[in-house]
Amino acid sequence: MAENYDVIIIGSGPGGYIAAIRAAQLGLKTAVVEREHLAGICSNWGCIPTKALLRSAEVLHLAEHAKNYGLKLEGSISPDLKAIVERSRGIAQRMNGGVGFLMKKNKVDVIWGEAKLTKPGQIVVSKSSKKPMEPQAPLPKNTLGEGTYSAKHIIVATGARPRALPGIEPDGKLIWTYFEAMVPPEMPKSLLVMGSGAIGIEFASFYRTMGVEVTVVEVMPAVMPVEDAEISAFAKKQFEKQGMKIHLEAKVTKVEKGANSVIAHVEMKDGKVEKITADRMISAVGVQGNIENLGLEALGIKTDRGCIVIDGYGKTNVPGIYAIGDVAGPPMLAHKAEHEAVICVEKIAGLPNVHPMDKLKIPGCTYCNPQVASVGLTEARAKAEGKDIRVGRFPFVANGKAIALGEDQGMVKTIFDKKTGQLLGAHLVGAEVTELIQGFVVAMNLETTEEELMHTIFPHPTISETMKESVLDAYGRALNA
Repeated sequence: MAENYDVIIIGSGPGGYIAAIRAAQLGLKTAVVEREHLAGICSNWGCIPTKALLRSAEVLHLAEHAKNYGLKLEGSISPDLKAIVERSRGIAQRMNGGVGFLMKKNKVDVIWGEAKLTKPGQIVVSKSSKKPMEPQAPLPKNTLGEGTYSAKHIIVATGARPRALPGIEPDGKLIWTYFEAMVPPEMPKSLLVMGSGAIGIEFASFYRTMGVEVTVVEVMPAVMPVEDAEISAFAKKQFEKQGMKIHLEAKVTKVEKGANSVIAHVEMKDGKVEKITADRMISAVGVQGNIENLGLEALGIKTDRGCIVIDGYGKTNVPGIYAIGDVAGPPMLAHKAEHEAVICVEKIAGLPNVHPMDKLKIPGCTYCNPQVASVGLTEARAKAEGKDIRVGRFPFVANGKAIALGEDQGMVKTIFDKKTGQLLGAHLVGAEVTELIQGFVVAMNLETTEEELMHTIFPHPTISETMKESVLDAYGRALNA
């Protein structure tokens, strides 16, 4: 029996559930379809539970270096892998249940199953081919099942999944994706990570802190290749000091599988092939949109490189059908999906002054040790665009709070338009920079100039003072360096 809605969202990840809540707030009758887990990959297998793992690694690191803080810890310190994983999964379940609560609170119907677009304004929901991933919080009482449902507006928010390279496909045992990397049955002694983007480098950081011998293979000339070259180089040195082995401009061409290990054939920059043996391997070569089995082809919905093509408001080329989040293309970030969701729904509701997202103002964060965060143009891109720029830098080693914390390895880099004083980009590496970056994001969104930043009072002692000092340095006025 068909249920009529104003809006149906396919997928309940960060984009999907935020779209549902905002639609409900605007008085639209709303339903969300989910086949696997409320809250999507981010809360169940990505953003949140990985940060729980990294927090455990951070605490272990501090405990192992307690003497640096004048503390004596009696007895040996070792990670309890089972407990670490259980803590992470428990947090995922809490997030999962939280989204269920929000659906109920906002009177959003949850339809459990797999959705397929049959025509504009209509979907058919069938039994899910996916088993709900554990742990799964109890489904909200307002959960519906299989059937045909209609809505004037249908938003596709089906997210993405790990990309696999031909011949090096993950098998769940020896070659992992981030799913298996989050719940290892035992800690490997050695690990090879293929790809040094955010996912790869975060897991490399976690496992290295846990005492695993980690080797990273990256095809590009820098780790975290989307970051500013100077920040990337700084982070690489810190990773290597921790004992990571990093091979740049290298690629895995073949993998031999043993009973309990792999031998990766790695073609180095000079063309020579080196065989690297590891207990396990993580494939972290990016993600691809979940566009299959949705009925897109039959309706003529345009896709490009595995993602749905949209305009600045989430509209596809077929009226009444929209897409948001990872399935709608890069940057594939949860906060981008959430903001995109609000823009899409508010445009559907006819709100005035709805503007497309400025992707240059989307911050990126990597929660490795040290953390990396950025927004806007890199120095290289600003120069490539022909901009006349001023660049400021300030090291954590000259910041009192960072020294007191024992976290003096880091830096802040800012890039300004020389003529206008416009902040074009900000790039940070070091302790808690994923929290600091939002200050620069707000500044860019408000079109703040260097003069306004210079006249802003930053509290002392804080690491945030490095942000102001970097601005001052761009204009030859740094006070503490």
